[in-house]
Amino acid sequence: MAKRVLVVEDNDLNRKLFCDVLKAGGFEVEPVADGDLVLNAARAFAPDLVLMDIQLPNVSGLDLIAAIKRDQALADVPVLAVTAYAGKGDEERIREAGAADYLSKPVSIGPFLAAVKRLLD
Repeated sequence: MAKRVLVVEDNDLNRKLFCDVLKAGGFEVEPVADGDLVLNAARAFAPDLVLMDIQLPNVSGLDLIAAIKRDQALADVPVLAVTAYAGKGDEERIREAGAADYLSKPVSIGPFLAAVKRLLD
């Protein structure tokens, strides 16, 4: 059975790229563009991994990661944060929120898939 990845990304091109790469890699994907819909989508989709953009309109990806980790049904799901901000202290804040790993944008396909597979093994 294919592993399920919830893709949270507000940028249409990035979301399509992530979903296309994951589908080509044999994963089942559920795209979410709106941060306000993430928790309900995650509960309905029951992902094996959440790919989380950190910069979202209306809600911070960091807050969403923390909310996922507080949710009993989702707490054990690893989160791979993807962010355009890779400044000093960002990785620490992302990991403190509960992310298992993080990648900085722009994302290269090889390291992206490697990170996904590492978190799903």
